[in-house]
Amino acid sequence: MASRRLALADVATEPRTLPSRYLTPDDLVEMFELPSVETVYQWRRKRTGPRGFRVGRHLRFDPADVRAWVDSRREGAAA
Repeated sequence: MASRRLALADVATEPRTLPSRYLTPDDLVEMFELPSVETVYQWRRKRTGPRGFRVGRHLRFDPADVRAWVDSRREGAAA
């Protein structure tokens, strides 16, 4: 079975290389090396993280939205 480990590079810089599936909160924890999945849910409550959506009771993130969020964070960072 292939590893599900993700890296920020997997989110891609070009749309054609985006993963073929939506990302889970656990994927974001792994990608950004966050302390816990609760951080992702706090971002959602505070509206500070990438845009997510619900599929039933499950939270999912479009890789393109995650990339856009990362890019917006970079623009605000000091060079």
